[in-house]
Amino acid sequence: MNPEQRNQTSITEFILLGFSTLPELQILLFLLFLVIYIVTMSGNILIVVLVVADCHLHTPMYFFLVNLSCLETCYTSAILRSMLASLLSGDRTISFSGCLTQYYFFASLFATECLLLSVMSYDRYLAICNPMHYAAHMSGRSCLQFIGGSWIGGFLCSGIITLPISQLAFCGPNGIDHFFCDPIPVINLSCNDPQLMETLAFTLSLIFLLVPFLLTLMSYICIISTILRIPSTIGKQKAFSTCSSHLIVVTMYYGTLLIVYMFPTTSTQRDFKKILSFFYTILTPLVNPLIYIKLYKCTLYASI
Repeated sequence: MNPEQRNQTSITEFILLGFSTLPELQILLFLLFLVIYIVTMSGNILIVVLVVADCHLHTPMYFFLVNLSCLETCYTSAILRSMLASLLSGDRTISFSGCLTQYYFFASLFATECLLLSVMSYDRYLAICNPMHYAAHMSGRSCLQFIGGSWIGGFLCSGIITLPISQLAFCGPNGIDHFFCDPIPVINLSCNDPQLMETLAFTLSLIFLLVPFLLTLMSYICIISTILRIPSTIGKQKAFSTCSSHLIVVTMYYGTLLIVYMFPTTSTQRDFKKILSFFYTILTPLVNPLIYIKLYKCTLYASI
């Protein structure tokens, strides 16, 4: 940043414009998001309690699931708590430091979830396609390494993009056309040339979104191929029941993320991508506990 840009910097806060076009629905939206927040937190906490309490669930698959549930309680809180406060008070402003903090934790948890979902798909690949080596590859130490790598990798990735954003100069409009501090709308408000930052954001999205997605996709291609070769119908159903829940979660999560972050945004697509962002930030953490509780019931039934 040159001295002239530094002297122009006058913006110290942003305005999140997400739902400002619906002033008559603010109370209704607050109640809706409050219910979503309570249900999401309760569902994910319930999964953690069930897994810890039931010794039959002390397996790598459920160990990863507990981490996913913990991640999504943090993920939901990072977005929904500030949104609820904004809807209740009517104050849509957020400080520059607050915006950076929200983005850092959102991006860290987003990248961690992508890595964790790929680890979970690898777990299912080993269990179904290579069961003889499952115990060796999914030992307690290996599971801890997978989890630690996912969390550390996610938070390091977020820091790589957050630090350059913190150095940008903002001297023009301060309205972010979103309901949280997403990087691209923030970068577009900068007085600096956004091309370098957008290239960096795209590159990191490529590494931490597309690569885990392709690894997950390859795992499920192998899994489905193996299941289809099982001669017994009951065997096919049993094998598919252990991975179908994760497949549904992956499809919902990556389906919206790829459209939002891997394709260029035009003026006509902006509102559509905002709706898709609502799906992966709010609805997916809400639905995940319901999907995985169904998996828990199947496991409980099989153990009887």
